[in-house]
Amino acid sequence: MKLVGTISWLWPRSLRRQVLLAIALALFLAQGIGALLLYRAQHERLEGALVHSAAFRLATAARDDEPPPFADAPRGRRRGPVERLDASPLRPGEARRLEDEVELREALAEQDLPPQDLVVFRRPITQDPPALQRLSRRPPRHGEARPDDVLIAAMRPQGSDQWLVARVFVPPAERLLLTTLLGQTLFIYTVLVGAMWLLLRRITRPVAALTARLERFAETRDRDGQLTAEGPDDIARLITAHNAMEDRITNLLDEKDVMLGAIGHDLKTPLAALRVRIESVEDEGERTRMATTIEDITRTLDDILSLARVGRPSDPQERTELSALVLSVVEEYEDMGQPVEVGDVARVALPMRATWIRRALRNLIGNALRYGGNATVSIAREDGRAVVRIVDTGPGIAEDQIARMLEPFTRGEPSRNSETGGAGLGLTLARAIAEQHGGTLVLANRRGADGEVAGLEAILGLPLG
Repeated sequence: MKLVGTISWLWPRSLRRQVLLAIALALFLAQGIGALLLYRAQHERLEGALVHSAAFRLATAARDDEPPPFADAPRGRRRGPVERLDASPLRPGEARRLEDEVELREALAEQDLPPQDLVVFRRPITQDPPALQRLSRRPPRHGEARPDDVLIAAMRPQGSDQWLVARVFVPPAERLLLTTLLGQTLFIYTVLVGAMWLLLRRITRPVAALTARLERFAETRDRDGQLTAEGPDDIARLITAHNAMEDRITNLLDEKDVMLGAIGHDLKTPLAALRVRIESVEDEGERTRMATTIEDITRTLDDILSLARVGRPSDPQERTELSALVLSVVEEYEDMGQPVEVGDVARVALPMRATWIRRALRNLIGNALRYGGNATVSIAREDGRAVVRIVDTGPGIAEDQIARMLEPFTRGEPSRNSETGGAGLGLTLARAIAEQHGGTLVLANRRGADGEVAGLEAILGLPLG
């Protein structure tokens, strides 16, 4: 799990970087496998050429009954590149190349020269005096790399006590091959990854602009600043479709505002007239019930209109002291004799629409008073946010009903209070206001020391920046 988390953290987030990294990894894997196969094939060809060269020299020397002495040899005699020794040239600690020995034995057997003993190994030229002496007499040509190792193949023919030793210089082809593969890989990386970067930039630049436009439109619902269709045809079509969708959404919102404005005007006027007319009702109890009903309808109508307008605020955000705003709302309830208390309050200032935040606080405190009988309000800074908590000591909400309580026209169970009134829009409006400011509203039951529900907690979180 820890390794998976580390890989997830290192994996890039943007589309361009993910595609480039995927291509780079795939190219690295393909080049690695290809380089390994090529290196192995080249290595096998080189080893085969060296062994067969040594086999030719040994076979030629074995058929020469009396090779002339070679005075410079430290021990024994040699003719050309083949040396005759009385003992095996293998030194303690040197590793035999068993695969080369098998191949050399087969090559000699094909020449009807099966050896009695055979050894093949490599030795650095600096540790082999005959090879050094031979190399000094044949300096490398211009541009030719100096070999570092020498392949030593020694055989003892059947019925002979002497060893025939052939030396073959190992060309530094393996180093040249690795250098070539590295240069080829870097060239392919530069060309392919560079081309993909340009292509992805052409694709992701309009996508990034479209993402920024979507975020701005989600916040403002303003059609100004629409993008010009550009990039590949698919991206250009996407931008064109998005612009058309913005126009349609904006038109629908405009129509909704006009309709709600008309509804609000056409309903509030007769409600006001009804409020005047009920004054002529002689029965005071009946008159009070009628007035209460009209007030409920008016309050519900205000909530509906506010909920419709919250998505398209007309006033800008201004930096406001949240603690002062909260305390002013609490004082309103205290002046009305409501049991509202203030807990720990941290001084926090943040950009907001004060009228809307005030409305959300009133809804949350009113909900706590209505269903819990009391409310305690506190403010704190937590993880770069301002957090307002409104808690009560009421019966709480069933755990499976908490999410539904934030939906429109949802009210609490009768066990909380069956005579509270309202249309169930207060919490929905408070959540919409929080989201309008980029924040959240969360409801949670409070637990007492015995683990039982001890009330409800409404947590309003607002970003500081």
